[in-house]
Amino acid sequence: MSALQDRVVIVTGAGRGLGRAYALDLGRRGAAVVVNTRPRPADAPGSAEAVVAEILALGGRAVGAPLAVEEADSGERLLAVALDAFGRVDGLLNNAGAPEAKTLHKQTTDAFRQVFEVNFFGALTPTLPVYRHLRAQGSGRILMSTSAAGLHGVHGMAAYSSSKAALIGLMRVIALEGAAHGVACNAIAPYAATGMTADYLDADSAARMAPERVAPVASWLMAPDCPLNGETLVAGAGRVRPAAQIEGPGLAFAADFAPDDLTAHAAALMDLHGWKTFTDGNAAFDQLMAAPLSPTLSK
Repeated sequence: MSALQDRVVIVTGAGRGLGRAYALDLGRRGAAVVVNTRPRPADAPGSAEAVVAEILALGGRAVGAPLAVEEADSGERLLAVALDAFGRVDGLLNNAGAPEAKTLHKQTTDAFRQVFEVNFFGALTPTLPVYRHLRAQGSGRILMSTSAAGLHGVHGMAAYSSSKAALIGLMRVIALEGAAHGVACNAIAPYAATGMTADYLDADSAARMAPERVAPVASWLMAPDCPLNGETLVAGAGRVRPAAQIEGPGLAFAADFAPDDLTAHAAALMDLHGWKTFTDGNAAFDQLMAAPLSPTLSK
């Protein structure tokens, strides 16, 4: 992928699983990669160094950056590593995340916050200084790693689902505000066999859902010639499809109405045929206010 040649991309959570696959794929396609992982004890082998070595063995360029992304200065430190090593930054791929498996009634506020610290603030904290840098230089791309849990919710994963949903809102705002300054932002919702999903997949599914089958999608979303901005792609097992927030046509009453009216027309209210997507919340509001009255509800 020639468009990635000599681009410099920071990948967080890149020591194993999807992050490792993303970093290797970017390196294989010519990008210089800043490989971020959580720091390890001094006597433990570093996963960042291992991935860097793999990229170098492929003939690529890479440097390790072991640090916790939720730390207050993580973004400044990652940016500094990239600039010191390669002299530029072209993109940030926010992959770092933490799992959760606990039903909401057993959850505590502190534990909920801890999941947000990694999954949401662990993306926001690196993004802010990198986004400012990309905005000032007039080009760059940011990718958020969301989830089917963030799109649809998953039983027993309230904190994880909430944090991943929050990333979609952040992505949309960066896409809107960055567009005039050459900065694009998208999200990817991957399905892959990783340490987080290993207990839930049989051998056949795990083989089909190798992280390497998601990585080309992430590389495309980081490439300067990718036309997408503000979009979410679901990817896994060789499948790629778009996900979006939509609104159905709904109902428009001519005058005051009561809860009983909504009960009587609940099926029509929830019918999504004729759904629409919107560029932003203001466009959604404008369309709502301009919607014609529903003929059967005129009073």
